[in-house]
Amino acid sequence: MLSATIAAHPAAAITLRQRHSLRHRQPLRVPIGAAAPRRRMATARPLVVKAVASQGVPAVPPKLSFPILVNSCTGKMGKAVAEAAVSAGLQLVPVSFSAMEVPGGRLEICDREIQIHDPSESEKVLPSIIEEYPDLIVVDYTVPDAVNANAELYCKLGLPFVMGTTGGNRQLLHKTVQDANVYAVISPQMGKQVVAFLAAMEIMAEQFPGAFSGYKLEVMESHQATKLDVSGTAKAVISCFQKLGVSFDMDEVKLVRDPEEQVKVVGVPEEHLAGHAFHMYHLTSPDGT
Repeated sequence: MLSATIAAHPAAAITLRQRHSLRHRQPLRVPIGAAAPRRRMATARPLVVKAVASQGVPAVPPKLSFPILVNSCTGKMGKAVAEAAVSAGLQLVPVSFSAMEVPGGRLEICDREIQIHDPSESEKVLPSIIEEYPDLIVVDYTVPDAVNANAELYCKLGLPFVMGTTGGNRQLLHKTVQDANVYAVISPQMGKQVVAFLAAMEIMAEQFPGAFSGYKLEVMESHQATKLDVSGTAKAVISCFQKLGVSFDMDEVKLVRDPEEQVKVVGVPEEHLAGHAFHMYHLTSPDGT
Protein backbone atom coordinates (compact mmCIF):
# COMPACT_ATOMS: atom_id res chain seq x y z
CA MET A 1 0.00 0.00 0.00
CA LEU A 2 1.19 3.50 -0.79
CA SER A 3 -0.11 6.32 1.37
CA ALA A 4 0.84 9.97 1.58
CA THR A 5 -0.05 12.77 3.96
CA ILE A 6 0.25 16.07 2.19
CA ALA A 7 0.42 19.65 3.44
CA ALA A 8 1.13 22.67 1.28
CA HIS A 9 3.10 25.64 2.58
CA PRO A 10 1.45 28.88 1.40
CA ALA A 11 4.78 30.70 1.17
CA ALA A 12 6.05 28.30 -1.49
CA ALA A 13 4.22 30.12 -4.25
CA ILE A 14 5.84 33.48 -3.55
CA THR A 15 9.36 32.23 -2.84
CA LEU A 16 9.75 30.87 -6.38
CA ARG A 17 10.52 34.33 -7.71
CA GLN A 18 13.12 34.97 -5.01
CA ARG A 19 15.03 31.77 -5.66
CA HIS A 20 15.12 31.67 -9.44
CA SER A 21 16.03 34.18 -12.11
CA LEU A 22 13.96 34.50 -15.26
CA ARG A 23 16.48 32.88 -17.58
CA HIS A 24 15.26 29.82 -19.45
CA ARG A 25 15.53 26.52 -17.60
CA GLN A 26 14.26 23.06 -18.27
CA PRO A 27 11.44 22.42 -15.75
CA LEU A 28 11.43 19.06 -13.99
CA ARG A 29 7.72 18.35 -14.22
CA VAL A 30 5.80 21.49 -13.31
CA PRO A 31 4.33 22.94 -16.54
CA ILE A 32 5.86 26.36 -17.20
CA GLY A 33 5.11 28.72 -20.07
CA ALA A 34 8.14 30.87 -20.93
CA ALA A 35 8.70 34.10 -22.80
CA ALA A 36 11.49 36.63 -23.22
CA PRO A 37 12.00 38.44 -19.88
CA ARG A 38 10.35 41.84 -19.67
CA ARG A 39 12.47 43.13 -16.81
CA ARG A 40 16.00 44.44 -17.21
CA MET A 41 16.81 44.00 -13.55
CA ALA A 42 16.11 40.28 -13.61
CA THR A 43 18.40 39.66 -16.60
CA ALA A 44 21.11 42.10 -15.60
CA ARG A 45 21.53 40.86 -12.02
CA PRO A 46 23.68 37.80 -12.89
CA LEU A 47 26.07 40.06 -14.87
CA VAL A 48 26.47 42.43 -11.92
CA VAL A 49 27.12 39.54 -9.53
CA LYS A 50 29.67 38.06 -11.93
CA ALA A 51 31.49 41.38 -12.27
CA VAL A 52 31.73 41.82 -8.50
CA ALA A 53 32.86 38.24 -8.03
CA SER A 54 35.66 38.71 -10.59
CA GLN A 55 37.11 41.49 -8.42
CA GLY A 56 37.46 39.14 -5.47
CA VAL A 57 34.56 40.66 -3.55
CA PRO A 58 31.98 38.19 -2.17
CA ALA A 59 28.91 38.34 -4.40
CA VAL A 60 25.74 39.10 -2.47
CA PRO A 61 22.59 39.02 -4.62
CA PRO A 62 20.40 42.05 -4.00
CA LYS A 63 17.27 41.48 -1.99
CA LEU A 64 14.27 41.28 -4.27
CA SER A 65 11.12 43.16 -3.46
CA PHE A 66 8.49 43.12 -6.15
CA PRO A 67 4.73 43.77 -6.19
CA ILE A 68 2.42 40.80 -5.79
CA LEU A 69 -1.34 40.79 -6.22
CA VAL A 70 -3.14 37.89 -4.56
CA ASN A 71 -6.38 36.97 -6.28
CA SER A 72 -8.26 36.33 -4.10
CA CYS A 73 -7.05 37.06 -0.58
CA THR A 74 -10.48 36.53 0.98
CA GLY A 75 -10.06 32.74 1.00
CA LYS A 76 -7.92 30.67 3.37
CA MET A 77 -5.03 30.00 0.98
CA GLY A 78 -5.09 33.44 -0.61
CA LYS A 79 -4.95 35.13 2.77
CA ALA A 80 -2.09 32.88 3.87
CA VAL A 81 -0.13 33.72 0.70
CA ALA A 82 -0.75 37.45 1.21
CA GLU A 83 0.50 37.23 4.79
CA ALA A 84 3.55 35.22 3.67
CA ALA A 85 4.29 37.81 0.97
CA VAL A 86 4.31 40.61 3.54
CA SER A 87 6.45 38.52 5.90
CA ALA A 88 8.95 37.90 3.07
CA GLY A 89 9.27 41.64 2.45
CA LEU A 90 7.37 41.69 -0.83
CA GLN A 91 5.10 44.55 -1.84
CA LEU A 92 1.51 43.41 -1.40
CA VAL A 93 -0.69 45.31 -3.84
CA PRO A 94 -3.69 46.67 -1.88
CA VAL A 95 -6.20 45.31 -4.38
CA SER A 96 -7.89 41.93 -4.83
CA PHE A 97 -10.99 40.43 -6.43
CA SER A 98 -13.64 38.28 -4.81
CA ALA A 99 -17.31 37.40 -5.17
CA MET A 100 -17.41 37.03 -1.40
CA GLU A 101 -19.07 39.96 0.32
CA VAL A 102 -16.65 41.90 2.53
CA PRO A 103 -17.85 44.63 4.91
CA GLY A 104 -17.15 47.99 3.29
CA GLY A 105 -15.41 46.25 0.39
CA ARG A 106 -12.15 46.26 2.33
CA LEU A 107 -10.08 43.61 4.10
CA GLU A 108 -7.17 44.09 6.50
CA ILE A 109 -4.12 41.85 6.12
CA CYS A 110 -1.02 42.44 8.23
CA ASP A 111 -2.12 46.03 8.98
CA ARG A 112 -2.60 46.65 5.26
CA GLU A 113 -6.00 47.57 3.90
CA ILE A 114 -6.92 45.63 0.75
CA GLN A 115 -9.68 46.92 -1.50
CA ILE A 116 -11.88 44.07 -2.73
CA HIS A 117 -13.44 44.36 -6.19
CA ASP A 118 -16.01 42.06 -7.75
CA PRO A 119 -14.40 39.63 -10.26
CA SER A 120 -16.49 41.22 -13.03
CA GLU A 121 -14.40 44.38 -12.61
CA SER A 122 -11.02 42.69 -13.06
CA GLU A 123 -10.62 43.46 -16.77
CA LYS A 124 -11.32 47.14 -16.08
CA VAL A 125 -9.21 47.47 -12.91
CA LEU A 126 -6.10 45.40 -13.71
CA PRO A 127 -4.68 47.66 -16.49
CA SER A 128 -4.44 50.60 -14.08
CA ILE A 129 -2.81 48.33 -11.48
CA ILE A 130 -0.22 47.21 -14.03
CA GLU A 131 0.51 50.82 -14.89
CA GLU A 132 1.12 51.63 -11.22
CA TYR A 133 3.03 48.39 -10.55
CA PRO A 134 4.87 47.50 -13.82
CA ASP A 135 6.68 44.46 -12.31
CA LEU A 136 3.47 42.94 -10.99
CA ILE A 137 3.04 39.19 -10.45
CA VAL A 138 -0.37 37.65 -9.73
CA VAL A 139 -0.91 34.64 -7.47
CA ASP A 140 -4.29 33.04 -8.14
CA TYR A 141 -6.21 31.22 -5.41
CA THR A 142 -9.79 31.65 -6.58
CA VAL A 143 -12.30 28.95 -7.59
CA PRO A 144 -12.14 26.16 -10.20
CA ASP A 145 -14.78 27.79 -12.43
CA ALA A 146 -12.65 30.94 -12.73
CA VAL A 147 -9.32 29.29 -13.63
CA ASN A 148 -9.49 29.56 -17.43
CA ALA A 149 -11.11 33.00 -17.60
CA ASN A 150 -8.56 34.40 -15.15
CA ALA A 151 -5.63 32.86 -17.02
CA GLU A 152 -6.90 34.28 -20.32
CA LEU A 153 -7.07 37.74 -18.78
CA TYR A 154 -3.58 37.51 -17.24
CA CYS A 155 -2.17 36.36 -20.58
CA LYS A 156 -4.02 39.05 -22.50
CA LEU A 157 -2.42 41.68 -20.25
CA GLY A 158 1.00 40.00 -20.33
CA LEU A 159 0.95 39.32 -16.59
CA PRO A 160 3.20 36.56 -15.20
CA PHE A 161 1.22 34.50 -12.72
CA VAL A 162 1.18 31.55 -10.36
CA MET A 163 -1.94 29.41 -10.71
CA GLY A 164 -2.49 27.85 -7.31
CA THR A 165 -6.17 27.15 -8.01
CA THR A 166 -7.00 23.59 -9.03
CA GLY A 167 -9.72 22.62 -11.48
CA GLY A 168 -10.76 24.15 -14.75
CA ASN A 169 -9.69 22.86 -18.14
CA ARG A 170 -5.98 22.20 -17.54
CA GLN A 171 -5.13 21.44 -21.17
CA LEU A 172 -6.73 24.71 -22.24
CA LEU A 173 -4.89 26.47 -19.41
CA HIS A 174 -1.51 25.23 -20.66
CA LYS A 175 -2.36 26.13 -24.25
CA THR A 176 -3.45 29.63 -23.23
CA VAL A 177 -0.10 30.23 -21.53
CA GLN A 178 1.95 28.78 -24.36
CA ASP A 179 0.09 30.75 -27.04
CA ALA A 180 0.50 33.99 -25.08
CA ASN A 181 4.18 33.25 -24.36
CA VAL A 182 4.07 34.60 -20.80
CA TYR A 183 5.65 33.31 -17.62
CA ALA A 184 3.36 31.11 -15.52
CA VAL A 185 3.80 28.49 -12.84
CA ILE A 186 1.01 25.93 -12.97
CA SER A 187 0.97 23.18 -10.39
CA PRO A 188 -1.68 21.30 -8.41
CA GLN A 189 0.67 21.56 -5.43
CA MET A 190 2.97 24.26 -4.07
CA GLY A 191 4.66 22.19 -1.34
CA LYS A 192 8.16 21.38 -2.64
CA GLN A 193 8.23 17.88 -1.12
CA VAL A 194 4.92 16.96 -2.78
CA VAL A 195 6.09 18.49 -6.09
CA ALA A 196 9.18 16.27 -5.82
CA PHE A 197 6.97 13.23 -5.11
CA LEU A 198 4.81 14.02 -8.16
CA ALA A 199 7.93 14.40 -10.30
CA ALA A 200 9.15 10.98 -9.12
CA MET A 201 5.76 9.47 -9.99
CA GLU A 202 5.88 10.96 -13.49
CA ILE A 203 9.42 9.69 -14.03
CA MET A 204 8.34 6.19 -12.96
CA ALA A 205 5.28 6.33 -15.23
CA GLU A 206 7.43 7.43 -18.16
CA GLN A 207 10.14 4.81 -17.65
CA PHE A 208 7.96 1.87 -16.59
CA PRO A 209 4.64 2.17 -18.45
CA GLY A 210 2.25 -0.67 -17.68
CA ALA A 211 4.23 -1.83 -14.63
CA PHE A 212 1.02 -2.05 -12.57
CA SER A 213 -1.26 -3.45 -15.26
CA GLY A 214 -4.13 -5.39 -13.73
CA TYR A 215 -3.73 -3.85 -10.29
CA LYS A 216 -6.75 -2.41 -8.49
CA LEU A 217 -6.44 1.13 -7.15
CA GLU A 218 -8.40 2.67 -4.30
CA VAL A 219 -8.07 6.39 -3.58
CA MET A 220 -9.28 8.25 -0.54
CA GLU A 221 -8.61 11.93 0.03
CA SER A 222 -9.64 14.02 3.01
CA HIS A 223 -9.70 17.81 3.00
CA GLN A 224 -11.43 20.55 4.98
CA ALA A 225 -15.19 20.67 4.37
CA THR A 226 -14.91 23.88 2.32
CA LYS A 227 -12.97 22.09 -0.45
CA LEU A 228 -15.63 20.92 -2.88
CA ASP A 229 -13.62 19.48 -5.76
CA VAL A 230 -11.26 16.52 -6.06
CA SER A 231 -7.72 17.44 -5.10
CA GLY A 232 -5.52 18.44 -8.02
CA THR A 233 -2.69 16.50 -6.41
CA ALA A 234 -4.83 13.36 -6.33
CA LYS A 235 -5.68 13.83 -10.00
CA ALA A 236 -1.98 14.12 -10.86
CA VAL A 237 -1.05 10.98 -8.89
CA ILE A 238 -3.95 9.01 -10.41
CA SER A 239 -2.87 10.12 -13.89
CA CYS A 240 0.55 8.58 -13.21
CA PHE A 241 -0.98 5.32 -12.02
CA GLN A 242 -3.10 5.22 -15.19
CA LYS A 243 0.07 5.50 -17.27
CA LEU A 244 1.49 2.67 -15.17
CA GLY A 245 -1.38 0.48 -16.36
CA VAL A 246 -3.96 0.88 -13.61
CA SER A 247 -7.57 1.25 -14.74
CA PHE A 248 -9.22 3.94 -12.61
CA ASP A 249 -11.88 6.59 -13.11
CA MET A 250 -11.75 9.93 -11.31
CA ASP A 251 -15.34 9.37 -10.17
CA GLU A 252 -14.07 6.49 -8.01
CA VAL A 253 -12.14 8.82 -5.69
CA LYS A 254 -13.64 8.72 -2.19
CA LEU A 255 -13.95 12.27 -0.89
CA VAL A 256 -14.02 12.54 2.89
CA ARG A 257 -15.40 15.89 4.06
CA ASP A 258 -17.27 14.91 7.24
CA PRO A 259 -15.25 16.07 10.30
CA GLU A 260 -16.31 13.10 12.44
CA GLU A 261 -15.22 10.60 9.79
CA GLN A 262 -11.99 12.54 9.26
CA VAL A 263 -11.09 12.18 12.94
CA LYS A 264 -12.25 8.57 13.55
CA VAL A 265 -11.49 6.92 10.21
CA VAL A 266 -8.77 9.00 8.57
CA GLY A 267 -6.97 10.06 11.73
CA VAL A 268 -6.91 13.80 11.15
CA PRO A 269 -5.97 15.69 14.34
CA GLU A 270 -8.93 17.80 15.46
CA GLU A 271 -6.88 20.99 15.44
CA HIS A 272 -6.30 20.55 11.69
CA LEU A 273 -9.86 19.83 10.58
CA ALA A 274 -10.19 23.37 9.21
CA GLY A 275 -7.18 22.94 6.93
CA HIS A 276 -5.56 19.63 6.00
CA ALA A 277 -4.83 17.23 3.16
CA PHE A 278 -4.67 13.47 3.80
CA HIS A 279 -4.41 11.12 0.77
CA MET A 280 -4.30 7.33 0.55
CA TYR A 281 -3.52 5.32 -2.59
CA HIS A 282 -4.04 1.58 -2.10
CA LEU A 283 -2.88 -0.85 -4.78
CA THR A 284 -3.95 -4.52 -4.82
CA SER A 285 -2.35 -7.07 -7.12
CA PRO A 286 -4.49 -8.92 -9.71
CA ASP A 287 -4.49 -12.15 -7.63
CA GLY A 288 -5.43 -10.27 -4.48
CA THR A 289 -2.31 -11.26 -2.58
